[in-house]
Amino acid sequence: MLVLSRKRGEAIVIDGEIEVVVLEVRGDQVRLGIKAPPRVHVLRRELYEEIKEFNREAAAVDPQLVEKWQGGKNEKKRK
Repeated sequence: MLVLSRKRGEAIVIDGEIEVVVLEVRGDQVRLGIKAPPRVHVLRRELYEEIKEFNREAAAVDPQLVEKWQGGKNEKKRK
């Protein structure tokens, strides 16, 4: 892990296209601005972890249960 000290208005650049700027420091809270290309998803870590868990749970669902929840629609198409 790279550890840096930055003051308000200073920035770091990641991979030549993502810029993280220190906007404000108040006590133990730091406001950051992030400039990144639209193809780069920037999420708060807690939201990222929530999405990962949701996807993990969705992937673990038994396909037969999904078919049952859908009222057997897929089964009818196969016949």
